[in-house]
Amino acid sequence: MISPIFNDNFRKKFHELLTWRRDVRRFRTDPVDETILDDCLQMACQGPSVGNSQPWRFVRIQNSERRDKLTDYFKAENKKALSDFDGEEAALYARLKLSGLQEAPVQISVFADINTDIGKGLGSKTMPETKIYSVIAAIQILWLALRSHDIGLGWVSILPPEKMAGLLDVDTNWVFVGHLCIGHPEEQADTPELVKEGWQERLPMDRFLLQR
Repeated sequence: MISPIFNDNFRKKFHELLTWRRDVRRFRTDPVDETILDDCLQMACQGPSVGNSQPWRFVRIQNSERRDKLTDYFKAENKKALSDFDGEEAALYARLKLSGLQEAPVQISVFADINTDIGKGLGSKTMPETKIYSVIAAIQILWLALRSHDIGLGWVSILPPEKMAGLLDVDTNWVFVGHLCIGHPEEQADTPELVKEGWQERLPMDRFLLQR
């Protein structure tokens, strides 16, 4: 196979894709094309993983009772999170829309199988958490692939990780990484919603780049 050439035009478009990849919370309810969804999941599974362990486990939730319970979990955890803030911050937090659990047509919970024997443990003995990092890399690929089809993804982290394996009847040794709401956004934006809502500005790169 001949290696592809990525030119300036490709790099410009890729930069646009990164800029317009946003965490979506406001979805339309119309369905997502199953072929596109499957293709994007296939791309996610081509992501890098420590020792080629491929520890990602995607669990699509289609049962209405489980989806309702998931929403209940979110509401309970969100209420706890609200208690961490006071005054204007609490009022702002209460106004934020932090999930698309009730609107997004596709709901996928993602786990890391940290005990998998795939890859024979190569590279993860000293840093077992690299299997979780590998799952996060796969999610990022999925996020970008979906956005290239004008499909949005919202990552929900306000959930009780210790309850997720039980809710979805999966191996209790799997580590819950996050829940993904997937669907067509109500609108596209290149600015993070938390910036638009006044929660937190994006900061310059040099704030986080250290020189030693």
